Amino acid sequence: MNMFTFSRFCGKSSPLIRLFVLSVVLSFLSSCGVESGHFRMSGRFLNMNQGEFYVYGPEGDIDGIDTIHVQGGRFTFERPMERDAMLMLVFPNFSEQPIFAQPGKSVEIKADASHMKEMEVTGTKANEQMTRFRKQTANSSPPEILKQAIQFVTDHPESPVGMFLVRKYFIQAQRPDYAQAALLTGKMLEKQPKNGALILLQKQLTLLRAAAVGKTIPTFSAKDMDGNAVTDKDLGDGLAVVSVWSSWNYESQEMQRQLKRRARKSGGRLKLVSIAIDADRKSCQGIIDRDTISWPNILDGKLFESPTLKKLGLSNVPDNLLVDHRRIIARGLTTHELYDKLDELIK
Repeated sequence: MNMFTFSRFCGKSSPLIRLFVLSVVLSFLSSCGVESGHFRMSGRFLNMNQGEFYVYGPEGDIDGIDTIHVQGGRFTFERPMERDAMLMLVFPNFSEQPIFAQPGKSVEIKADASHMKEMEVTGTKANEQMTRFRKQTANSSPPEILKQAIQFVTDHPESPVGMFLVRKYFIQAQRPDYAQAALLTGKMLEKQPKNGALILLQKQLTLLRAAAVGKTIPTFSAKDMDGNAVTDKDLGDGLAVVSVWSSWNYESQEMQRQLKRRARKSGGRLKLVSIAIDADRKSCQGIIDRDTISWPNILDGKLFESPTLKKLGLSNVPDNLLVDHRRIIARGLTTHELYDKLDELIK
């Protein structure tokens, strides 16, 4: 129906029919608001009149990290998007929330800046599924959340939300469960056999199992901030820590300082290698200079897609591997667990 025909039709119809047709047309026009091949998200925050937060693509769909500015409690972000993708929002308190992007689609976000776990995202099925899961588990214990994550993947193996849940609760967890992750990934692949990200995840799980506690640390080779080679040999044959940090995470920077103190205390027995998950090399170098960090620091600019990070099964900021005589004795320790364990071993 062109606009001329629509105008004549409305002129001859009852008010109720005209109102119905107008609502249908407006709905169609609003659905065309996002250009084909683009994705848009907009929203509003309570308790954040002005500020900024960040967005990155853990699967490489965004180069580096984009900044989103909040003005008057509202924001809009739009960018080209060639395929379905998961984006991660990083807020000022360093909490992260996933957004499932689709070309030609838009989503609306509503949240209280002081309660980001209660964030609501509407506009696409996957984001609404994630919102429901977030609400259902808001007050659940960790074991209950794991059960609900398993149930979600079992009930919705076709949903992109499932891969996020597997990564967050079974791979990136403080106590990873790679066997359960592999089982759930297999269920999703049955429904999505051509999903490249799932196929890659299945391969990554094979590597992760090789880097589990009790295993010999995998061999790796990378470049440090100055372009020098860094390998697993830099960890030596005794006590060592591989840690993950970034310029935008204070806790991970403090971990570097604490590791420096313990390395000095060990009299050279503790070896260190760090991996910087950052797109801003200049900021990282500034922190390294400020804190006089002298051990190898890997930075390849690939963020969470870093081959070294994946090979070692590291996926958080901060994150860590504790190695003794080239065998992984702990991983994903909290900062205080790591400090206590090192103090015990150094004695």
